Amino acid sequence: MTGSDGRRPFVAGNWKMHKTNAEAAEFLEAFLPAAAGRPDAEIFLCAPFTALRTAVELTETSAVRVAAQNMHEAPAGAFTGEVSAPMLAELRVAGVVLGHSERREHFGESDTALQRKVPAALEAGLVPILCVGETEAEREAGETDRKLRHQIRMDLAEVPAERLADVVIAYEPIWAIGTGKTASAEQAQEAIAFVRALMGDRDADAATRLRILYGGSVNAANAPELLALPDVDGALVGGASLDPVELASIVAAAPVGGA
Repeated sequence: MTGSDGRRPFVAGNWKMHKTNAEAAEFLEAFLPAAAGRPDAEIFLCAPFTALRTAVELTETSAVRVAAQNMHEAPAGAFTGEVSAPMLAELRVAGVVLGHSERREHFGESDTALQRKVPAALEAGLVPILCVGETEAEREAGETDRKLRHQIRMDLAEVPAERLADVVIAYEPIWAIGTGKTASAEQAQEAIAFVRALMGDRDADAATRLRILYGGSVNAANAPELLALPDVDGALVGGASLDPVELASIVAAAPVGGA
């Protein structure tokens, strides 16, 4: 894979609060054949809780894996409306999105909570897809590096060095999510290279092996340029992931990577 030291490309489609079970099945009927040509890539679909079982069952003979969009840090307890990592693992869910900007902004997800959630996901055998990124005001104020440094240090503080490379990080500039705006190739590469350097402060080997994704209005048109960047290992795709043809096109755009 171009400039990525053999890291396996990783593309995740985040459906957010879309798709019933029937709609998920219809999507997968179209998407699975279209995505079958990329066994070198890790492909995740991040489905709402209600569609997880359907998605897992329909993808079990394919290379596509399923992730949840959130989880609680505790394995069980009096947390009405929450879902735990062991519950997800029992469904054979493979990963979980943590710290998405919409969870942070609308539901008060904090870095303190994420500090507990990331290790809990790893302990349960789930791939944590940890989202980090700055607001438009923070970027304009020159605060991007400070924000990323704070999130990375806080959210991964309890992850031991030997497990850091098992985390997938998604850099999502908040100002580019659902707005149609996309970070320029230069902005994306600069921010993601900074995240990799931060990880290098913890463990140089982990920083080399860790996958870092770009997320923020990724679509079939801009994916080839973004996914070819030296430090970008894939994409976290929002709105474009609702269309099986477009998401398959984004998967196809990922440079060939290591196993």
